[in-house]
Amino acid sequence: MAAETVDSTAAAAQRPGSVRVHVRAALRRAAPALALFAAVRCAGVLCTALWAWHTGRHPRNLLGATWDSNWYLGVARYGYGSPAPHHMWPPDHLADLAFFPLYPGLVRGVSAVLPVGALDAGLLLAWTASAVAAWGIFAVGAHLYGRRAGTFLVVLWALLPHAVIESLSYTEPLLTALAAWALYALLTDRPLWAGALAVLAGLARPNGLAVAAAVMVAAAVEMTAAGRSRRRGDGPYRPVLRRARPLWPYWAAALTAPAGWLGYVLWVGARTGAGPLGYFQVQEIWGSRFDFGRDTLRSVKRLFLHNEPLVQHLAAAVVAVAILLLVLLVLDRPPLPLLAYTAVLVVMALGGTGYFPSKPRFLLPAFPLLVPAAVALARARPRSVVLATGSLAVLSLGYGVYLLTLAPLPL
Repeated sequence: MAAETVDSTAAAAQRPGSVRVHVRAALRRAAPALALFAAVRCAGVLCTALWAWHTGRHPRNLLGATWDSNWYLGVARYGYGSPAPHHMWPPDHLADLAFFPLYPGLVRGVSAVLPVGALDAGLLLAWTASAVAAWGIFAVGAHLYGRRAGTFLVVLWALLPHAVIESLSYTEPLLTALAAWALYALLTDRPLWAGALAVLAGLARPNGLAVAAAVMVAAAVEMTAAGRSRRRGDGPYRPVLRRARPLWPYWAAALTAPAGWLGYVLWVGARTGAGPLGYFQVQEIWGSRFDFGRDTLRSVKRLFLHNEPLVQHLAAAVVAVAILLLVLLVLDRPPLPLLAYTAVLVVMALGGTGYFPSKPRFLLPAFPLLVPAAVALARARPRSVVLATGSLAVLSLGYGVYLLTLAPLPL
């Protein structure tokens, strides 16, 4: 059955207009999941807008010009090296080099083509990226675990406590979209597409390097399997296909996947005059470095010794649940590229210093963590599903408003 699907897809790709038909069919298949995602996120935007009006703030500014959004908008409008937006900390003229260029570049391009300013262009891009990410998450989930599990995977991603990020002018939705479709490309044997998306992911965020890791692991798996097959002399190493595939696309994907991340890091080093380590010196301006999780443990310890705000406690809860879900994902034995991507994201999020309340945001692209819960909901009774998703909706919508309007710490 799988071989027939692969062969029919390859044949369809050679027919005129078949790509368009295939995309439409895939979109129709994902429509229920996308409709649920849109309903949840629209409800979140509505709650935020109502509270913003209640407090005398404009919803557009709250969603499009909050914390890091101002830095991205500053780069989009004036380029790197401009003064800190609205006298934000830190005032160093190199501080904005910590923000990767893909999103501000897209904002500048959209505002140049459409009759909208940078703020509206940023929101348009973020919301579009969130929808594309939801589609990609469904594609991965449905491919591995079935359509119902894929739908619940999207719903759970939309109902995360910190899912309000999916409606803000932040780069996590863009990275998630690129990562989800790169993983889907790997799962469906399209390594060159995955490599190209990994390059873009590396230009989107520092943890976009996780997508490159997934591509390189996929290439290593394919090459190892090919070597074993040749030694045994048992023909094609992937019986699901009717003929052995060439390995050069995997070599090419593995070599090009980290190019986006590495290229920007080296450019920052040249811009600062500090060489290859220049980017990491810029991160030091923000107090950010990799310490293997020691600062994260200190932050958790402070929760028991001091009176910390709610956002700190919720961040600790999300971190604890993420670690548990990672263990469950490992026990589920998913494809190695999926596991590598998720593990690298978790290690980068928890191993870095500072900004403990932002840890849940850094984990937002790690949607495979939700696979065990999505599979469980797909098998659960309707009453249990309603109770679980309803409770998550109340938490997500309420906490999202709190994060944007009441939380004393930046997202």
